[in-house]
Amino acid sequence: MPVEAAIPETPAPPPGSLMSWAQLVRLPTVFTAMADIFLGYLITKPSVALHTEWMFFVLLGASVCHYWTGMILNDFFDREVDGHERPNRPIPSGRIPAPKALRAALTLNIIGLGLAGIVSPKAMMIAGCLTLAVWLYDGVLKSTPLAPVVMGSCRFFNVMLGASSGTMEHFWCPQVQVALGLGVFVCGLTIYARQEAKESSRPQLTLATAVIAAGLTTLAHFIITKQEAELAVPRNGPSAIILLGVISLTIFRRLIGGISDPSPERVQLAVKVMLLSLVTLDATIVFFITPEPTYAVLTAALIIPARLLAGRIPMT
Repeated sequence: MPVEAAIPETPAPPPGSLMSWAQLVRLPTVFTAMADIFLGYLITKPSVALHTEWMFFVLLGASVCHYWTGMILNDFFDREVDGHERPNRPIPSGRIPAPKALRAALTLNIIGLGLAGIVSPKAMMIAGCLTLAVWLYDGVLKSTPLAPVVMGSCRFFNVMLGASSGTMEHFWCPQVQVALGLGVFVCGLTIYARQEAKESSRPQLTLATAVIAAGLTTLAHFIITKQEAELAVPRNGPSAIILLGVISLTIFRRLIGGISDPSPERVQLAVKVMLLSLVTLDATIVFFITPEPTYAVLTAALIIPARLLAGRIPMT
């Protein structure tokens, strides 16, 4: 897996320890899911005082629960494969028994659905769609050609979960366009990472790069068209486009590096960069859509704990 191949072996944490659970849920990556909630919520309510919004914090908790559910189920259903390829992972190593992991996933899933239900029936509906996508991906479709699409839909529904606090007439657009752009980006990321444990196929990496480009183009189109419409949007469209361009160049540099040398190390590095870039992509849209730049800074700051933890805990 990406980061595991890039960092030295370290002694395994004790069975059942917090570090073992942190490895199981891939703790650094949860901050990308939290950034989606910042984005979805603020694109729906761009002028709120965020610290006074109880629904925001409830949706944040619901997103974390669903994300950790997916991470645990990923290892639960892959435990036999991991026993051969990644025996140091928490479940195959025996540090976290498989039944205990499954119970934790079910508990987190129920809590996540309950938190969404506190906000609104609409939030509950979206959380239900997210739950379905998570279970379909991890339990049924991961090895099929549909897997990248389903994984992208998980990101789509996570952004829409953040947007679910808004009224229905202000719910579908522009939230859907932004969520779709990020979903397509994650679909491409999933295609790119499909063979990351061994030498990847250049045609597959090239296809993934094209899908990723489509996702980034969707986000750029949103910024350009929304700025032109001048619908209560701050006049920072050019700055947002520049930021998006810088992020895109960073991503494509790694993508092209992986295509030129499809070794696990180069491909895994590109995957790690793309995962962390999800936070900065969310922050860029927040910067564009909200009149309060502090919220963009807060969203971008989520990358700090993600990067710090990534030095000790594998991201994928």
